[in-house]
Amino acid sequence: MNLIELQRSLRQLRLGGMANVLETRLRQAQAEPMAPIDLLSMLVSDELARRSDRLLERRRSQAGFRDANRTLDNFDFGFNPKMNRSLVFDLASSAFIDRREDALFLGPGGTGKSHLAQAIGQAAILQGHKVLYRETHMLLEELADATLAGTRKQYMETVSSVALLIIDDFGMRKLPPTAAEDLLEIVMRRYERASTLLTSNRPVEDWGKLLADVAAVSAMLDRLLHHGHILKCGPKSWRTKVAADS
Repeated sequence: MNLIELQRSLRQLRLGGMANVLETRLRQAQAEPMAPIDLLSMLVSDELARRSDRLLERRRSQAGFRDANRTLDNFDFGFNPKMNRSLVFDLASSAFIDRREDALFLGPGGTGKSHLAQAIGQAAILQGHKVLYRETHMLLEELADATLAGTRKQYMETVSSVALLIIDDFGMRKLPPTAAEDLLEIVMRRYERASTLLTSNRPVEDWGKLLADVAAVSAMLDRLLHHGHILKCGPKSWRTKVAADS
């Protein structure tokens, strides 16, 4: 079996990581020289690395982040120095996901809530968790579409079972009349089973009026706050600063 045939066979065995670097590793083994077991170990490591990269890429794509480049590395903590950094990094450790706890990020627009939420989602994926990110209005629109299509049960199971559900920008847009009931159902299904991270530019005192259902909001907050972490963002808006500087 020559090199081309061996590469083809490796791909048939779904060992594309090995196939892609086989020629390079063989030349390396000849040049160094390298024991057969060391060559095999390197090829196996190459394959595992490729599979890990593909898994991360797939999970990032499935998460549906609005801004895929949002990480803690490019967040300006100095702009609002009173923000609880310890809490941010504790959440980024994903320990709260392991404990099936929740988090609320509250503060005015432009203070970094969405950035931090997505950054924590990215960190969770790196630590092996499945994440789903949706802006609030999009989550409810998808649920409404699933209801019309007769697939509400399947959609709700997906939303309810993912390890971390990020519901972003709650309060930014007008929501449908069923929003309170739908959000409460999602929160109840996930309560103590999986973690929910919700961001809002509205104080929790306004949520009952916003959804026109004080009872549903009270029940939702009761569950979110039972094992919940609250991060207050602000008060300064980064977007306002950028606009003023431009």
